[in-house]
Amino acid sequence: MAENLLDDLPAVFLSTTKTSVMVSRAVRQGKLRKIGTRLYTRNLTDAPERIVREHLWQIVADYLPGALIADRTAIENVPASDGSVFVIAERKRDIELPGLTIRSRKGAPPLGDDQPFVGGLYLSSPARAFLENMVLSRSRGGHVARTLSHKELEERLETMVRRGGQDALNRLRDRAREIAPELGLESEFEKLEKLIGSLLGTRTEKLVTEVGKARRADTPFDPDRIRLFELLHAELHAWPPSTRLSPDRDAEAHATLTFFEAYFSNFIEGTEFEVSEAADIVFRGVIPRDRPEDAHDVLGTWRIVSDTATLQRVPKDQQSFVRLMSERHATILSAHPNMRPGEFKTAVNRAGSTVFVAPELVPGTLARGFDFYRSLDAPFARAVFMMFIVSEVHPYADGNGRIARVMMNAELVAAGEERIIVPTVYRNNYLAALKALSQSQRAEPLVRVLEFAQRWAAAIPWSDLEETRRVLEGCNAFAEPGHADETGIRLRMPTE
Repeated sequence: MAENLLDDLPAVFLSTTKTSVMVSRAVRQGKLRKIGTRLYTRNLTDAPERIVREHLWQIVADYLPGALIADRTAIENVPASDGSVFVIAERKRDIELPGLTIRSRKGAPPLGDDQPFVGGLYLSSPARAFLENMVLSRSRGGHVARTLSHKELEERLETMVRRGGQDALNRLRDRAREIAPELGLESEFEKLEKLIGSLLGTRTEKLVTEVGKARRADTPFDPDRIRLFELLHAELHAWPPSTRLSPDRDAEAHATLTFFEAYFSNFIEGTEFEVSEAADIVFRGVIPRDRPEDAHDVLGTWRIVSDTATLQRVPKDQQSFVRLMSERHATILSAHPNMRPGEFKTAVNRAGSTVFVAPELVPGTLARGFDFYRSLDAPFARAVFMMFIVSEVHPYADGNGRIARVMMNAELVAAGEERIIVPTVYRNNYLAALKALSQSQRAEPLVRVLEFAQRWAAAIPWSDLEETRRVLEGCNAFAEPGHADETGIRLRMPTE
């Protein structure tokens, strides 16, 4: 092979009769290496398994031109746990490669809606993929089964209806009905139709997954959020128990504490006032003409958190959980009738890259979260868990952060323990900890951040408004979060 032709070769390729002699020479010269049957690469350093995975579909296309990605691979879109990739090709055979086994079988060629894919391959349409996965298969020789199990198919279909609505399943079923005779899969279509009907509540065949059963019972939930609840629940169970009793405070100290609780909770959500302005709103009823709604947000929050008798009510069951939360939400957002205070959202909401629970999944997800909550004993653990349920589900169009922190502190007040207060400078720590659990499945940062916030709140005297403001300033509590991050300013204990 001419020297300059080596540079023109792809990173991974199959040798042919025409190129075999030249390829062999390049291998002896250390310019190429063999990593599989007729499979060579110019990459002389990375592990063969990694090279094969990086060029997976092109390798499949080189070995089996025009093959159709089928069976479980057509739904999973990645190799199975044992490295198997299933395709339909002109003949049946297994091709063993490092970290990959291409398993081909004979079958119907691509249909009109089977999509062109990498390197001349085709990808089975969703209707075809689900039909062919209804064919029973078994694992053999330590390899995975060719098709997905009933449980796996049920979970996939529930995910489809959760993301695309009932119309998505109806379209899938209609197309599967059309192509079943062409594929010779009429009996498989009957099974698929029964499974879809059971998920949509029009059939009574047995369902095996929790998400499927909940869907049929009209209480669907978000399984991704349930996994987060499980992680936080386990972390809170393992967290060393601690009790920080709230001291007896006179009326002025109580008013000061709850004022700053409401002030900081609104500041986190972008409702920003100077302390003196907020004090005028809360204690003197001065509502700024240019910001009446923001003022009522602060006032509504304070009315909730300052009323100890009302705040110490905690839910005993799922119904009282929703009722308490919605009553408090209606008070906080009373100045925003367009946000439907006290009523669950009707549209999806998001914060940055985080998309919260879909409206139709809110009741079911809250109910499942409450089941975890009521198994916790320690007030701090219940408080943290309650806050995260509300924050992660985001059941309302607006005001979710404030109501999450209200529900959190209600747990602590009911137990006579100190509240958790997140001052302005600590905002990014708090939000980053929420994000660590929501997006990275790490629960420990959230527990640690809130535990520090409670210790900090317990260390503040909260004596009167002016003296407390001076103490808070000394703790950097009012520092703007972005500037604090850039300059290394942190929340300090008052004794430091």
